[in-house]
Parts: sequence; structure tokens; C-alpha cells
Amino acid sequence: MAELVYRPVIGLARTLFKVWDLKIDCQGSENIPRSGGAVLVSNHISYLDFIFDGLAALPQKRLVRFMAKESVFRHRVSGPLMRGMKHIPVDRKQGEAAYAHALDSLRSGEIVGVFPEATISESFTLKSFKSGAARLAQEAGVPLVPMAVWGTQRLWTKGHPRNFKRSHIPITIRVGEAIEASREQYAGAITRRLRERVQELLEAAQRAYPVRPKSADDTWWMPAHLGGTAPTPEQVRTAEAH
Repeated sequence: MAELVYRPVIGLARTLFKVWDLKIDCQGSENIPRSGGAVLVSNHISYLDFIFDGLAALPQKRLVRFMAKESVFRHRVSGPLMRGMKHIPVDRKQGEAAYAHALDSLRSGEIVGVFPEATISESFTLKSFKSGAARLAQEAGVPLVPMAVWGTQRLWTKGHPRNFKRSHIPITIRVGEAIEASREQYAGAITRRLRERVQELLEAAQRAYPVRPKSADDTWWMPAHLGGTAPTPEQVRTAEAH
């Protein structure tokens, strides 16, 4: 039943990508398993990341069920769509219910999408990872599939206006080889290895990205360590503390 909602939404997204003339470069989709459960793990730099992460699974004929904050499910437009696509609401005060829901989905052979940074990174660098993705994979007996997206922050991210014009923005997606989540290992150790792999994929996506900022006014989407004017992780933490 969910696919009656999910597939038309995919069609709409693809139409919008053409209208916006996005240049999407996706590599590594073959690393997403064609059958069985898996935890898809991505960096998080935009409100639209889940759309592009899900796009990477389509060549394998898979639909991803993303864990997303519960408020999105209460929205009058996005709510019915999110529920219809069988995405998983996360209430941070009652995380156990979301965890159990995701575990059931994995055990029934679904791919579950997780953003282990929990929130958008305003510095466009990787924040620390929470261990939930590793624990889910361990308990369900499924692999972790690391991935990274780059360029999505130029469309819509925290603290910046949306850019839904025909702007020819490139989007780069890299999917890595699956990581086994052995029950004999500590979830923390698996999480560290997972974060290292996502970092490698993010750097690969950044190297492959075909454009640079056009002017000094356009450097906001580049992280400080790459010469951009995005806030550093330290500046973000200081601002959050105040």
C-alpha cells in the first residue's frame, strides 16, 4: 500500500529535478543490497538530503524508510506523505518507540535511512555520530551502508533561504561498501569506523564536485577548512551554547 504513495512522490521529485535542472552525479548505488534489510547512513547538510539519499537506492529497486523528527509528520502537507511512504517518526523524548519501529522494519527486510548526526550540520562538516544506527544494524543482523551527499545545502539548509529556481546546481552522491555490524563488537567502535567511512565519502564527493563559489558572496556553502565562509564547528557550538 505504501508504494501507492511513494512511487508518485518519486515521480514528482524527478520532475522537480528536471525543472530545477539539477546535475546529479551518483556513484556506488550497487553497494545498496537488492534485497533484505540494511541501515543506510548519511551525512546531513540539507532539509532535502533524504530525497537524494533515497534516489541513490532506486537503481537497486529499493525504497528507503527514513527516520525523521516527529514534527514533520504533524505538518498538514508533509505528514500524510511521510506516513504514506512508511517513514519512521522520531520523538526525541520517546526514542524507544522509534527504535522499535525501525527494528521491525529492518527485520521485515526494509532499508532504513538514518542521519546519525541527528540534526543538520551548519558547518557542512561531519558532527559526532550517535550510536543508534550501529545498534540497529547489530540487533537486526543487517549491514550498514555509508553514504555522503554534497551540494544539497545550496538548495535548502538551516539559516539560508530556499533556492528552488532553475539554477543548474550540481548534487554529488557517493555510496560506499557495506560495513558489517558484528554483535561481538562494541557499538561505539562500529560507529567510529562508520563515521570515518562517511568522512572519506564526503571528501570524495567534495573533490568530485564540479563547481566552486562564483564570488565572495557565494562562499557561504563551502566549509571554512575548504576556504568557504560557513561557520566552523567551534563557532556553531559557541552559538548554540548562547
